[in-house]
Amino acid sequence: MSVLFDRLQASAAAVQARLPGVAPEVALVLGSGLAGAVQLLEDPVSLALADIPHMPTPSVSGHPGRLAFGRVGSIRVGVLQGRLHTYEGWTAAETAYPIRLLVTLGARVVVLTNASGGVREGLRAGDWMAVTDHLNLSGRNPLEGPNDPRLGPRFPDLSRAYDPGLRGLLRDAADHAGVPLQEGVYAMMAGPSYETPAEIHMLRRLGADAVGMSTVPEVIAAVHMGARVACLSCITNAGAGLGGILSHADVEATAQGAQEGGVRILRGFLELLAGSSGPG
Repeated sequence: MSVLFDRLQASAAAVQARLPGVAPEVALVLGSGLAGAVQLLEDPVSLALADIPHMPTPSVSGHPGRLAFGRVGSIRVGVLQGRLHTYEGWTAAETAYPIRLLVTLGARVVVLTNASGGVREGLRAGDWMAVTDHLNLSGRNPLEGPNDPRLGPRFPDLSRAYDPGLRGLLRDAADHAGVPLQEGVYAMMAGPSYETPAEIHMLRRLGADAVGMSTVPEVIAAVHMGARVACLSCITNAGAGLGGILSHADVEATAQGAQEGGVRILRGFLELLAGSSGPG
């Protein structure tokens, strides 16, 4: 047995001691420039990740490092404002720890957002894309090392890692909100340097539609624990060789400019989820 299960129990107990009654049904991760989507929550309460034992904390601009809880309509939601990245020096297992904590607290649906570079021709900065599948080209996996069967199986199936039913709700929510929604495959590279033009060419040939430096470890860990997963990616720039010079400041600015549309999709998604079979 690993110590991961015991650490998650200790972290969950600390959260519940600080915020009694917290029991999210849905976990929502807010990526670069999207932290403002916490405005979705009604009656929010929050705490800093640094105040939770065993919890790593992010260091990247645009990732505040807080955990917030509240309701969106009838659904209880836990929101991770900011995420961890392996390029900060964390292991893949550490980057997935906040998601594992939210699932431990009760979340059965995990909705991830991220900022990504467009690889497929026709994707433009400011577009939103529902992720259908991923390519893990980071060389990292959060399940490396001993497996604790209390958390999930040794060899989880990822053939439907991005739940088709949840993706359908994202499409319906985007339609109702009047926000165009693309679909495609997300490739994770290790970063933190942006890709070279040759790497973007490689990714296109491999079938990637967008590329980023996060998300995949969180998806794998959530599926490992039996949660259903959906992912919404904001295309913030064209990949190297397909546009201009790349900068994190431009990525954040584009994500913030597209934020309103993303918030409308997420709000509609949660409303539709509440009206369907629910998060379970």
